[in-house]
Amino acid sequence: MENSILKIYISNTDRFGSELLYEHIVKKAKEFGIAGATVYRGIMGYGKSSQLISSSRFWELTEKLPVIIELIDETNLINLFCEKIKIDIIDSPKGCLISIQPIEILLHKSGKN
Repeated sequence: MENSILKIYISNTDRFGSELLYEHIVKKAKEFGIAGATVYRGIMGYGKSSQLISSSRFWELTEKLPVIIELIDETNLINLFCEKIKIDIIDSPKGCLISIQPIEILLHKSGKN
């Protein structure tokens, strides 16, 4: 069984309707049955269309920071989900980068709830 990791690079302030885009993507991934999702907030970064480098500073109340969403599952399911979510992302006026890489899972153990 081939597995992959899907990485979606966006901003923590990007929205889809009334919700944050990263929350929308993770909720859709859960509904779709993706095995796992993690969202990371960067402390500094910029994208292709950025005018400035965004960085985290403790004195700023509102920060625009990079976010990486990682989704891991079987490659065929990741590809299907990516096609589904791309529609929502393409409609957004904000920038985005999506990548996929094959991965080798050494251990996938479910925990107790």
